[in-house]
Amino acid sequence: MPGLRTACEPLDPAHMVNDVLDRPATGRIADGEHRFPLRVYFEDTDLSGVVYHANYLRYMERARSDMLRGAGIDQRAAHEGGIGTYAIANLAIRYRAPARLDDDLLVLSRVMDTKAASCVIHQRVMRGGLLIADAEIVAAFLSPEGRPRRQPPAWLDAFRLLQGPAQRGSGTE
Repeated sequence: MPGLRTACEPLDPAHMVNDVLDRPATGRIADGEHRFPLRVYFEDTDLSGVVYHANYLRYMERARSDMLRGAGIDQRAAHEGGIGTYAIANLAIRYRAPARLDDDLLVLSRVMDTKAASCVIHQRVMRGGLLIADAEIVAAFLSPEGRPRRQPPAWLDAFRLLQGPAQRGSGTE
């Protein structure tokens, strides 16, 4: 079939560009903040075309996961390797304005504090300059048995790099 290649064929530069463009959006880290763009689809809304309240949590979860990935934290390898996994220990969310079908949103995530076995992340969902929702999340690192466990030291270092300038140095061990 035209356009398909086998595993032995080398990639040409044009194909490599398309491969990059065809990957899911992962956002980017700028000035200690992860920026994750998304669009509101029909499946995200209720009958009135407004985003269903629980879907903001999904948007924030996607943004947090991609923020960790962008910082070099491999959650899947940690889980599969028996090191541990994150669980949300506390969540406070404030809904400020509705998002609607076809809105372009931006989830902004910033690590506010790190401790030995947890981190605090502030997230905002924006539509242009309008704050739609914001939340503060405490993510606890747990052993495979479900008990709190110290985060890997390299992960703590990555979180400190993600903290804004005002928060750097406020984490406790």
